[in-house]
Amino acid sequence: MRPSRRSLLTAATTAAVTAVPTATTADAHGSLKTGFDHLSADGYALLAAQKVGIVTNPTGITTDVRHIVDVMHADRRVELTAVFGPEHGFRGTAQAGGSEGRYDDPATGLPVYDTYLKSGRPLADVFTTSGVDTVVFDIQDVGARFYTYIWTLYDCMEAARLAGRRFVVLDRPNPVTGRAAQGPVLHKEFASFVGRQPIAQAHGMTVAELAKLFNAEYLTTPVELDVVTMTGWRRDRFHDAYGLPWVPPSPNMPTPDTALVYSGTCLFEGTNLSEGRGTTRPFELLGAEGIDARWAAAVDGLGLPGVRFREAYFAPTFSKFQGKTVGGVQLHVHDRAAYDPVRTGIALLVTAKKVWGGFAWRPDNWIDKLTGSTTVRTMTDAGAGTDEIVGAWQDELAAFRRIRKEFLLYR
Repeated sequence: MRPSRRSLLTAATTAAVTAVPTATTADAHGSLKTGFDHLSADGYALLAAQKVGIVTNPTGITTDVRHIVDVMHADRRVELTAVFGPEHGFRGTAQAGGSEGRYDDPATGLPVYDTYLKSGRPLADVFTTSGVDTVVFDIQDVGARFYTYIWTLYDCMEAARLAGRRFVVLDRPNPVTGRAAQGPVLHKEFASFVGRQPIAQAHGMTVAELAKLFNAEYLTTPVELDVVTMTGWRRDRFHDAYGLPWVPPSPNMPTPDTALVYSGTCLFEGTNLSEGRGTTRPFELLGAEGIDARWAAAVDGLGLPGVRFREAYFAPTFSKFQGKTVGGVQLHVHDRAAYDPVRTGIALLVTAKKVWGGFAWRPDNWIDKLTGSTTVRTMTDAGAGTDEIVGAWQDELAAFRRIRKEFLLYR
């Protein structure tokens, strides 16, 4: 991990970080206001006299489930002129690995530009073509390094810098809490769109906190940055503590329960087992043809904190094993505070390999991209146990936690 560049940033080059407002704890009623809530309540003063484009998707909603693009488009106090869609698209019509392309939004008439798989100068050219002065980001993240929206954030920040545009991040909660960072830290030689920079697998940050981290630590030159913080969010609270509506951030993230397990069980994308895509419980159901009750018994026998495992059989409607009945496990988290999704994911890999002779990594070693190095794959192949594998990344995780601490906005 690179040393902090913050000491190198002068008043002339540092990005402005505006946290509006400053309160960081829940009020007496436990209410929460998002970054957009505060931006709109302030009459969009932060965007005055600016042509605005927004990077968003179906999760960019108000508490009464109106989409913020529709709200902003109807409000004369802000000049919204463009929308930028990430993976799955602005309106969310595309599956994993897809986007909606360039089109005019039927509801508002606004031009929608595609950002998916664009970065650097090509993405900067999209911002230039759009004619916007300020790029706003408002997307619900789920707290995992390999969930691509945080790298859309990173790429858009870099592209805005190249295009000479200002960048504003509207914060939303980390739905699985911001208590701590967990898991291995990405090694730069394994950088990809599921991990551009060395952060932990479960980063425990909000998008505004990540934006500050990216701007100070990883962008070649900082972008002109403002963040609009939340009020009422606490780091130790899960999504349902606030009664917020849940809009699936992607087609295979249907509930907050999915987000809770995702930073661990998504590792099965790097294997020949199904990670539950094509079922009603993706990332909670895992399996393959030929797996029987021994896997559930083996992993449940470890006594992992906060979770139990049930023998399960399912037939995915798409993705791996489409239309075939497979055996495996279903995770049942009964104590979210005690549950460690990354350790659990490693334990599931280790036990799957031990009890099922058909276990294999994806031929392209995608697992290395997901975990950020060869460590998990090679140690699992060598017969290492869960504790040994988890122990292997503790030094790099401690180093990341020290850097992360500098950028936390909430208690």
